[in-house]
Amino acid sequence: MQRNIKDIVRTMTLEEKASLCSGLDFWHTKSVDRVGIPSIMMTDGPHGMRKATEETGDLGLNASVPATCFPSGVGLAASWNRELIENVGRALGREAQAENVGILLGPAVNIKRSPLCGRNFEYFSEDPYLTGEIAKHHIRGIQSEGVGTSIKHFAANNQEKLRMTINAVVDERPLREIYLAGFETAVRESQPWTVMCAYNRLNGVYCAENEWLLTTVLKKEWGHTGIVVTDWGACNDRVAGLAAGQELEMPGNGGITDVDIVRAVKSGQLDVTILDRAVERLLDVTFRAIDGHRPDVKFDATAHHRIARDTAAECMVLLKNEDGALPLARKGTVAFIGEFARTPRYQGGGSSHMNPTRIDSAVEEAQALIGSGGSISFAPGYTLENSAPEPALIAEAVKVAKSADAAVVFIGLTDQFESEGFDRSHMEIPASHTALLDAILAVQSHVVVVLSNGSPIEMPWVSRPGAILESYLGGQAWGGAVADILFGVTSPSGKLAETFPERIQDNPSYLSFPGDGRNVEYREGVFVGYRYYDKKLFKPLFPFGHGLSYAEFQYSDLKLSSSRIKDSDELGVTVRITNIGKVEGKEIVQLYVEDIESTVIRPVRELKGFQKIGLKPGESKQVSFTLSKRSFAYWDQPTSGWRVESGEFHISIGSSSRDIRCTGSVTVESSFRVDTHFDLNSTLMDVSRHPAGAQFAEQVRKGFMAHLGAGSLDPVGALMFEAMVNEMPLRNIVRMGGGQISSETMQGLIAQLNGG
Repeated sequence: MQRNIKDIVRTMTLEEKASLCSGLDFWHTKSVDRVGIPSIMMTDGPHGMRKATEETGDLGLNASVPATCFPSGVGLAASWNRELIENVGRALGREAQAENVGILLGPAVNIKRSPLCGRNFEYFSEDPYLTGEIAKHHIRGIQSEGVGTSIKHFAANNQEKLRMTINAVVDERPLREIYLAGFETAVRESQPWTVMCAYNRLNGVYCAENEWLLTTVLKKEWGHTGIVVTDWGACNDRVAGLAAGQELEMPGNGGITDVDIVRAVKSGQLDVTILDRAVERLLDVTFRAIDGHRPDVKFDATAHHRIARDTAAECMVLLKNEDGALPLARKGTVAFIGEFARTPRYQGGGSSHMNPTRIDSAVEEAQALIGSGGSISFAPGYTLENSAPEPALIAEAVKVAKSADAAVVFIGLTDQFESEGFDRSHMEIPASHTALLDAILAVQSHVVVVLSNGSPIEMPWVSRPGAILESYLGGQAWGGAVADILFGVTSPSGKLAETFPERIQDNPSYLSFPGDGRNVEYREGVFVGYRYYDKKLFKPLFPFGHGLSYAEFQYSDLKLSSSRIKDSDELGVTVRITNIGKVEGKEIVQLYVEDIESTVIRPVRELKGFQKIGLKPGESKQVSFTLSKRSFAYWDQPTSGWRVESGEFHISIGSSSRDIRCTGSVTVESSFRVDTHFDLNSTLMDVSRHPAGAQFAEQVRKGFMAHLGAGSLDPVGALMFEAMVNEMPLRNIVRMGGGQISSETMQGLIAQLNGG
């Protein structure tokens, strides 16, 4: 329906306009019936709609309307499958349509700075490129159904500890390269209807009233056309927030802060045009939701459960598989050990915890899959409520495992170990799980471990089982997906979207997470996750991008469209992948870029492209990538922009960040021109880097060293002396040069270099 939003705003009273800037209640926006403005509903929904009802109360925790529970964010990212993610988004959008929900609150795209963050299960990755791509397609899928999204939590919300008040202290370079980049890709390329600002402060200013973040970056630089909504309870100063670019405060507060807005406008503290602009954006989103609603929409719960099963299988990561431990034979007896096999942990705790339409157990699904040819025996081994070992349960499990042909041990993290609201203090799994695994390994030679957890764990036992399958929090169809992987119906194809360190002390944020209670300093800078481990030459337990398959893939014929480009050009990259194994499978081909020599410290390599392809045995496909300026650039803080330095870059193609199969080289010519101001404190090296000063600098260097007798030094002494001269300020060249270079000559050179 065509409407003139500006005309509507002009007919509204000041009080009516102010009222739209906060919620009606926990989930609804306010209406203004007099001018035809309706209310719309928002609800949590990163991996499944959590719609509360009057019966379930405001929060609706654990008692919301039944909906399909898909794998949580950590699992979705491990699929590395754009098409799959978009398909999940469409299913989420359709279910929201069926329940007349206008906006789903998700996806959650904060970077995994530390494995200890309690909400990591909901976030995608430690890498901003992968995060942005997954988020972009997640949003496109949902919004294609006429339902809005709310990408969150903007920004630097990377811990649960004191998240409502903590001040995240982050330099602009890591902010731009790591913590904002995923948001940027999603906003620029998929335009989420809303952006949810975080609770925390960013460099001293609450995100909900941070004008640089909400207006300068989000609206002006990235061109966001929707609205900014606060995280629930994140508003600090309502008037300051509105002025900074925060349109909607949630949840409703009975109109308390609406009065603040009216008072600020009447007193002249707040320009009414700022309020009008906010209301216009609010109405645009509101009417998009109203016009996009299709009351006849229903969803097929069985079909969506099938999507959830297929999705979960693609999200699982085979970390280890030795001596053909997997897939399991569909005959004989397989012992399923661990309560998770019967009572799965399929989602995380907190605001995303929703009510699934059904739940599949691994025990039942595995038995149904293998049929009468084999049998699944079961023993719980532990209880979900108690983390201490229970000898009687372990003894029973040992008996069951000992008499089976193989044992699958289901362990991981319980709800008490990770959830929204608190961070973990360590990376250990419950003692009951460790004791159970030790006992089974002592009596059974064919052991497979299936992990259910939302973030990395320590594995001091990693060398002992034959196979380890990371199933993450796989949603309501997890049980069937696990059975499909274990018995070879599906070849595993997920890869880690995060590094698994051997121990928490190896993590780059270890010494500064979660801060001192007032501030948390991001001292590791851009070296988050694999960027740190690669630079420090630390061997992680499992590297970023790692994941095995039942198939085997060969990489060949890497080709670059050019050996030399300008930074304004695009570079085409192709590589051929062949399935040389015996079964059909999918491979995730990863492209990394490395700056061989840089004047700033940069990671060894950074992910800048990926493709997931399916191949039958013997089949071969060519995979293509296109790289742009941003693929080679870093954020240059002095000039506040993306900069490429001229020089050689390696293009590496691999199966993980540590498994590089092919490498090519390209020389990039930068369009960036350094606007350097020279003075007497500039060094000789500074001058030598300027085209007009290189020859002069070389002459001065030789003359100065000759004057001081450097020619009589031994090779080591000469090398030391030359290094000192290179870093000597120009004032000392004049003063110590024995009159070879006069002050007037030096001042003339400086004026020439400065364009004078």
